[in-house]
Amino acid sequence: QVQLVESGGGLVQPGGSLRLSCAASGFTASNYVMSWYRQAPGKEREWVATISSDGRTTMYVESVKGRFTISRDNAKSQVYLQMNSLKPEDTAVYFCKARHQSGLNYWGQGTQVTVSS
Repeated sequence: QVQLVESGGGLVQPGGSLRLSCAASGFTASNYVMSWYRQAPGKEREWVATISSDGRTTMYVESVKGRFTISRDNAKSQVYLQMNSLKPEDTAVYFCKARHQSGLNYWGQGTQVTVSS
């Protein structure tokens, strides 16, 4: 059974940090490009960051550059999103996505991140 399970979300004050994790199972995650997306209330889902299958290449949306870091551990089938200097506008449900070069996509169920004082 294919699964992507996000964890690590929660409530944090502005300026704080959180580390999100995405655990993959049921498929060979090392063959997939992995991404994080987020969706704020009343807004469309937004791409946040992507990491290549070998972990050598990363890309970020401009609004998180210098604050967020995506990484992966293929031995553990895990992907991470380290989020520092969090802002209220980072509040959203964060989703993990796996994409194969064939076009096959898998999504997780999401984890809530709330940045508020």
